Amino acid sequence: MFLGIDCGTQGTKALLLDAVSGQVLGQGSASHDLISGPNGRREQHVEQWTSAFEAATAAALADAGVPGDQVLGIGVSGQQHGLVALDREGQVLRPAKLWCDTESAQENQRLLQWLGGERGSLERLGVVIAPGYTVSKLLWMKEQHSQLFERIAHILLPHDYLNYWLTGRCCSEYGDASGTGYFDVRSRRWDLEMLRHIDPNGRLGAALPELIGPDEAVGTLRPELALRLGLNPNVIVSSGGGDNMMGAIGTGNIQPGAITMSLGTSGTLYAFTGEPQISPQPAVATFCSSSGGWLPLICTMNLTNANAAIRDLLELDLQQFNDFVVQSPIGAEGVTLLPFLNGERVPALPQATASLHGLTTDNLTRANLCRAVLEGVTLGLRYGLDLLRESGVRSERIQLIGGGAKNPQWRQIVADMMATPVVCTSHNEAAALGGAIQAAWCHARQSDPQASLVELCDRCVSLDESTAVEPEPNAVKSYEQVYRRYQALVIATYGQRTPPDQTTVTP
Repeated sequence: MFLGIDCGTQGTKALLLDAVSGQVLGQGSASHDLISGPNGRREQHVEQWTSAFEAATAAALADAGVPGDQVLGIGVSGQQHGLVALDREGQVLRPAKLWCDTESAQENQRLLQWLGGERGSLERLGVVIAPGYTVSKLLWMKEQHSQLFERIAHILLPHDYLNYWLTGRCCSEYGDASGTGYFDVRSRRWDLEMLRHIDPNGRLGAALPELIGPDEAVGTLRPELALRLGLNPNVIVSSGGGDNMMGAIGTGNIQPGAITMSLGTSGTLYAFTGEPQISPQPAVATFCSSSGGWLPLICTMNLTNANAAIRDLLELDLQQFNDFVVQSPIGAEGVTLLPFLNGERVPALPQATASLHGLTTDNLTRANLCRAVLEGVTLGLRYGLDLLRESGVRSERIQLIGGGAKNPQWRQIVADMMATPVVCTSHNEAAALGGAIQAAWCHARQSDPQASLVELCDRCVSLDESTAVEPEPNAVKSYEQVYRRYQALVIATYGQRTPPDQTTVTP
């Protein structure tokens, strides 16, 4: 049995996998709180992650009805880009800044200028750094908390920190490291000069964790923690990775031809390539995968959080919200919501705010507002899919994961807006499942260096064909009009031609 952990923005999920049968035996979860502040501050106390890890693990073991000493390995998935800074004693210096934190947008812009703009960043790193990336958080910490900055001895990502808490070893894996902004995705090496630009004495480079491959173990559990968690003290902890990388494994997206869309707090789209095919589009991040290849990816910062904001405003529960969506026609009778509540990454508008357009006395209804927010967040993903397609990514079907994938109405909207068939995986917690599968792969490779991740995914990942939907031709045509309206509004509101100027979809 193998334990997969997904430490996300809203909570931690644990999943227990029998890697022989491919069956999920038990699941558990525990929630986190978010620290929000002015200028886009989004932070969390790491103690919440470790407490939630313990609670979710206990719940998963209880759900499975099996003793913890049967667990052979743990794989941790974590939210990308966050900054966890430790001192020499391993103490956390301040709350972790998260992927959705845009407080360091100005610092990011200065770093981007030093790199030579988007083109320079692509040439040097293989990605264009964005405000959510870790590197701008370091510069922000130097300028806003200089005394704490001087005490930094270890720089970790969220999943790195959990692995450190489990084993006492500071490591990082290529996939998650790709989103730091001081890592070259082509050569899979840290860019130490990037950090020397922030702190010339080289101290930050010395604080970086050791890089390991996706099939390597970080170590075994600390004995006292194994006792507290009720787990086998010899259990291995695999390299783990970022939530998107683990989600790719958990959906079997480890070979060319698959494409995964996640409908969570953020929206993500990613595919697999065997080579670092760097896209000329700045919004496409060609991260390393946690399966040995690369993972071209786009990420929007507003998805279910925007839906929840409208639900809270209108005082609706989830079922009422979904009922209103059904009552409104495609295009919400002309109402369009640009849902950039947290700024936005795709399109690249970190300082943007949300806005409603097209309101009249006739169309200002709760149904249209509900439909408009659901369509608005999905239009951002449509833009992202266009970018991936321009980069050569092709897929005959989109695999949906995340909480939003459970909504059949949303699945149909995605299929129609993307002009592509859609299906959900059988296990919705793809990142936790990916962590468990990676742990099983890592464990198997210790005795058999040729152990196949493909075979594990074939056994443990399946599609739920009852969720499959096909695009409806008339709806596809209608959404092309909605998409053009969205493009025009982004141009008019923000003064730039951000979305691709495309009038038809070609899957």
